[in-house]
Amino acid sequence: MFLDVFLDALLDCLKELPFLFAAFLIIEAVEHRISDKMNRALAGADGSGPLVGALLGCVPQCGFSIMAANLYAGGVISLATLMSVFLSTSDEAVIILLAEPGHMKDIGLLVATKVCIGVAAGYLLLLIGKLARGRVPFLRAAHKEPGHICDHCGCHEAHSGILKPALKHTGEVMLFLFIFTLGLNLLLEVIGMENVTRIFLADTVFQPFFAALIGLIPNCAASVILTRLYLAHVISFGSAVAGLCASAGLGLIVLFRINRDRREDVVITVLLLLLSVLAGVLLQQFM
Repeated sequence: MFLDVFLDALLDCLKELPFLFAAFLIIEAVEHRISDKMNRALAGADGSGPLVGALLGCVPQCGFSIMAANLYAGGVISLATLMSVFLSTSDEAVIILLAEPGHMKDIGLLVATKVCIGVAAGYLLLLIGKLARGRVPFLRAAHKEPGHICDHCGCHEAHSGILKPALKHTGEVMLFLFIFTLGLNLLLEVIGMENVTRIFLADTVFQPFFAALIGLIPNCAASVILTRLYLAHVISFGSAVAGLCASAGLGLIVLFRINRDRREDVVITVLLLLLSVLAGVLLQQFM
């Protein structure tokens, strides 16, 4: 049984390998060509920051969440814009869905939903910031001009081109994909779908919270796990959104690394978690 499950998981992942590599290659090319311009647009968005941030954040991978963390720590963008980027970031989820035939509708729905959540949360924070009138420091408006972007993230090596990062990302995602697919298939084989869905709190309001906690894992493994669980019908669409909204990739790690106010970092993380859970619960109730 284990050998059959192992081979099935391996074959499933190998089928997705060319699609994953092609998608990462395209994303790397886009990031190398226009990421600096897009981040300048983010830094200069001002009142439209949440809208611009949510639209840029939905680009696959966590590159823009990393850059947004840099810009926020440097006072170039507001918390509202940072939160919009974090909430709309899907890390590797969109790329994994692209590698699965017949899931274009899921991609459009997921991206549109997360952009709407990012925009709504961003403008809500802008409104709260105006009402607070400067009494809450981390709700401050942007107050500095952008300097050199992405100094601290280490997301690209100098002169590495697009092939090396694409191969690296493909290898990492394939590893997580295989390990989790193997584990999930074994669970389904041994205890059955009904018991697996019960383990993941199916049909309860706690599932979005559980998914959001997974999403906080600062690694592409989180988005791989959540996307696989959604494709296997183990978690609901609302729970998948909650988890992927909380999944800011390496953005949170960069924030903790370069933003010196630890209390502020913790508050931002808790706020990200709460907004993600709220969005997931509402979607689960009404969809």
